Amino acid sequence: MSQSGKGAPGVAAGKRWKLNRTVVLVGMMGAGKTAVGRALAARLDVPFRDSDVEIEKAANMTIAEIFQRDGEEFFRARESEVIDRLLDADPAILSVGGGAFLAARNRETIARKGLSVWLDADLDLLWSRVKHKNTRPLLRTAHPRETLRDLCEARVPLYALADVRVEAHRDYSIDDMAARVEAALAAHGDVLEEMT
Repeated sequence: MSQSGKGAPGVAAGKRWKLNRTVVLVGMMGAGKTAVGRALAARLDVPFRDSDVEIEKAANMTIAEIFQRDGEEFFRARESEVIDRLLDADPAILSVGGGAFLAARNRETIARKGLSVWLDADLDLLWSRVKHKNTRPLLRTAHPRETLRDLCEARVPLYALADVRVEAHRDYSIDDMAARVEAALAAHGDVLEEMT
């Protein structure tokens, strides 16, 4: 993946694109924000960034450890600071944690500086992807699938506020999803500029 400069042109599906502002992937844990984000960044030849990775680097501990030591409120404050900083960098693909888009502060920052894309995956697909992972602090409950369902029900109305929605399906590969996001961005009109 290239770490090319501001608004670097990308080559995908026979078209060359210039990314005019950062695309922020939002959605539930397990929706594919990191995997799809990396593939999309490669297609567009722009950097990929992950707010959770940046938080972990700054804190020198995992998200789960931050939650355990300092609590969710502390984590959310650091998350907002990191997202704001990353949106000030050159245009890129940015994956944010599942809870990031719930905060009005983050939604306003993203709307002002970038473009939000909701990767919309249903509960069964999400559960199939997260049930064997122990890196999800919010799912450390007696009934994690029910917790995931409750989180989905609470969060979907806020994810629906994203600028663009791309539906995920079990039979889509990572590249399929990246191509669908690219097509949705091209249709949106102002975030991808076709190069001649």
